[in-house]
Amino acid sequence: ARDIMRKDAGLSTDVDRIPQLSWILFLKCFDDLEQRRMLLQGKYRDVIEGPYRWRDWAADEDRGRTGDELLDFVNNDLFPHLRGLVGTEENDQRDVMAAIFRETYNRMLSGYLLRDVVNLVNRINFNVSDDIHTLSHLYESMLREMRDAAGTNGEFYTPRPVVRFMVERVAPQIGETVYDPATGTCGFLVEAYEYLSEQQRTIEDWEILQTRTLYGTEKKPMPYLLGMMNLLLHAVEYPNLVRDNTLARPLHEITDRQRYDVILTNPPFGGEEEAGVQANFPEGTRTSETALLFLQFIMRSLRRSKGGKPGGRCAMVLPNGPLFATGVAARIKEDLLKDFNLHTIVRLPNGVFAPYTSIPTNLIFFRRDGPTQEIWYYELPLPEGRKNYTKTKPLRDAEFD
Repeated sequence: ARDIMRKDAGLSTDVDRIPQLSWILFLKCFDDLEQRRMLLQGKYRDVIEGPYRWRDWAADEDRGRTGDELLDFVNNDLFPHLRGLVGTEENDQRDVMAAIFRETYNRMLSGYLLRDVVNLVNRINFNVSDDIHTLSHLYESMLREMRDAAGTNGEFYTPRPVVRFMVERVAPQIGETVYDPATGTCGFLVEAYEYLSEQQRTIEDWEILQTRTLYGTEKKPMPYLLGMMNLLLHAVEYPNLVRDNTLARPLHEITDRQRYDVILTNPPFGGEEEAGVQANFPEGTRTSETALLFLQFIMRSLRRSKGGKPGGRCAMVLPNGPLFATGVAARIKEDLLKDFNLHTIVRLPNGVFAPYTSIPTNLIFFRRDGPTQEIWYYELPLPEGRKNYTKTKPLRDAEFD
């Protein structure tokens, strides 16, 4: 598909091609999902109705629209319809669909090349586990290549060995809620789902895992689309993914219903938030540094211990600066040590997040179950003879052993 898209004048790099392929994959995947729901549920009303369903406009490879007719339909009929969908109940997938396509665009200029890509994707059966398993691995490798193609997009992708290590240490259990306030392409939620799916024993377990376990928020449109596709490819049929700025909610408005058992995240760092967002935080701990804002948000969003049940727990990536900075950072760290059990800090070696950033980073693990008594501080060494990690020699799972 990418070989075909390289011929199109509207797409320059993988940063253009992968989102383009993602929305095409998404619509085919979602249509297969809708048809499965119709078989299983009987009286089921399609989220996307005719003539905008994949089966209506894309499935006929020989007589379906192509060329300018296809471009006109996609740009002027299909996308406006999807953006205008309105749900009638809470967590309605019509609202999700509208959010995905609100800032998603067809960037291909040749309707004939678009038809060729659509025909390729049409041959995937998203109701066959082998197809989904293969494609989920392919998609993961595409996201990694996209990070490497454009360094600034690295913020959307955390290396999988890091994600797996964090998920396994936090060890979520079925019945607990798992949240990522800066989902990117949903690597943490996907890995948490894989970890939790091993615990499934009953239909009730499946329903809890599908609908009441995984939650996420993403601010930017492109990673929101990529993340939604990633979750669907990993068999998460009802993603609780919200398109919003996590930091736009005032801290004092966070209620018990908006707190979680487990938070796993690699929030953006090194960036700056506008003054209006900073005003949502206590006056003494306002800062433009996004990592420190996210840390405060996470501290407030972990479930409190109650009725003998321990408080929530978090694993997050944090750059080196906030760990040793003074001023506002020191006040936030004081709150963290007094009110939370910061039990472990793992210092990562250079190059783990290259080429996105060379900033030294740490993994911090804390629980909401009383003040910090002791911190286990571990520095992960580079493999012998290496000065840093590279695209061809990245961090491996075994190095966390």
